[in-house]
Amino acid sequence: MKSSDILTSGRSRESYPVLFTTSLIQPEIPQNTGNIGRTCVSSCSFLEIVGPLGFKITDSNLKRAGLDYWKDLNWQYFEDRDSWERSLSRPERTFYFSAKSERLFYDVEFKRGDRFVFGQETVGLPDDMMQQNSDRVLQLPILGPVRGLNVATAVAVVHCEAIRQLRLRGEIKPQDFRIYRD
Repeated sequence: MKSSDILTSGRSRESYPVLFTTSLIQPEIPQNTGNIGRTCVSSCSFLEIVGPLGFKITDSNLKRAGLDYWKDLNWQYFEDRDSWERSLSRPERTFYFSAKSERLFYDVEFKRGDRFVFGQETVGLPDDMMQQNSDRVLQLPILGPVRGLNVATAVAVVHCEAIRQLRLRGEIKPQDFRIYRD
């Protein structure tokens, strides 16, 4: 992907305290990526998009799904998985989400600065990535007869659980939550 194909990035990582980082490995559906971007803005989280992609980041569907929040998103694009993996500063706090895992995400105490990694919509995370990080591959609870949750839904669930944990430990105060009304 050429730099001219990439939307202008939003705020820098330093513009507000970042709670988490969400990494999307080779996303295929722009609407999901846009919705995940909106979730990251709402949770003061950084978004990493790892290519190659199944769409152009300039796609109007991506902007539409992110509504007018895309300009507020802290994000970075990596051309490939190797460049993304070289950038990982705290691999021990990087968690991978897959319906194939046996370990539920409730069993982890999430912390500020954690990274949450999600795979392609059609196939999930690469097998070798899950094998190399098997101690940190987590599953969301799925009780009914579905293969898994939509990736945008899964990201929102993980962010809400991680924020809930921070709040229970007193790391986020009630006054940190904002209510927007028109």
